[in-house]
Amino acid sequence: QVQLVESGGGLVQAGDSLRLSCAASGRTSYPYAMGWFRQAPGKEREFVAAISSFGTTTYYADSVKGRFTISRDNANAKNTVNLQMSSLRFEDTAVYYCAAHSNRLAKVLTTDYNYWGQGTQVTVSS
Repeated sequence: QVQLVESGGGLVQAGDSLRLSCAASGRTSYPYAMGWFRQAPGKEREFVAAISSFGTTTYYADSVKGRFTISRDNANAKNTVNLQMSSLRFEDTAVYYCAAHSNRLAKVLTTDYNYWGQGTQVTVSS
C-alpha cells in the first residue's frame, strides 16, 4: 500500500505562484509514476500533469502548459512529487489531488491511478 499526502495549497491572488508537494509513504522502494489532478466545485476531476517513474517523461494539460511544472525526487526512495504553479488564474481554483500508479509510464487518465491523496485546496482570487 502507498499513502499520499499533499501540502502547499492556499489562497493566492491571480498572477501569483504556488508550489504543491506530495509525499508518498508505505511501499515506496519502487518509484511510482505520479500525477496531479484537480477538481473544481460542480466539475469532473481533471488531469493537470504527470511524470514517469524516473522523471524522463512529463505530460501537461493544455490549460496549464507553460505555467505549471511537475518534478520529482526519488532520492532515498522518497517518491516526492512537486507541482510548481505560476501565473495562477481564477480558473485554477480547485482541490488538487496527487496520484500514483505502479506502471512506470506517465499517464493522464484518472482510471490509470491506483493511489490518491486527500487533496489540497488552491484558491486563486481575481
